[in-house]
Amino acid sequence: MPKYLVQASYSAEGLQGLKTDTASGRKAAVTKAIETLGGKVEAFYFSFGSDDVVIIADMPSNTAAASASIAVGSTGLARSHTTPLLTVEEADQAITMKANYRAPGK
Repeated sequence: MPKYLVQASYSAEGLQGLKTDTASGRKAAVTKAIETLGGKVEAFYFSFGSDDVVIIADMPSNTAAASASIAVGSTGLARSHTTPLLTVEEADQAITMKANYRAPGK
């Protein structure tokens, strides 16, 4: 199953909601949402700086990952950025593939 790195930051109103729900409550809600889409949370961390939450999740498809992203963003209480992750083997396969690409101006 494809893996995704999800980085999210709360709005001020979202942080107020976090205080009410608690960190463990938000983790449970996010885990349930991902599982509803057929996914699984591998790691869930709170952080500080530009991101408030960092998640690694297995999702069955890009469509499922996009659905989760849309659900989060549509609340207006958090913004998320989702990055598809490649295994080492997938990266090796990508390296050996030959794209017929010409650099600009070459």
